[in-house]
Amino acid sequence: MKLHAHNFVETYDGLVGFGADRETDENTVVYFLQKFSDDRLMKTLIKRLSEDELSEVFNMMTRLLKEHLTDTEYHDLFLKEES
Repeated sequence: MKLHAHNFVETYDGLVGFGADRETDENTVVYFLQKFSDDRLMKTLIKRLSEDELSEVFNMMTRLLKEHLTDTEYHDLFLKEES
């Protein structure tokens, strides 16, 4: 059973752009994050990131997870642990 899914990017046919309205902004961020995390892209990009860039990405994602998820949500949604 696959634990991770990136289906939004495969089915979204709306506007990809930022600044139009909240819904489009949200959809654009989901679209970009799913495209960004593609295995082939990451294999190429990750080796080119500086230590500062790696740290910046890691710290931003960690901060967002801590600020916006409960402990249970973090374990269920991010770590994919059954509660």
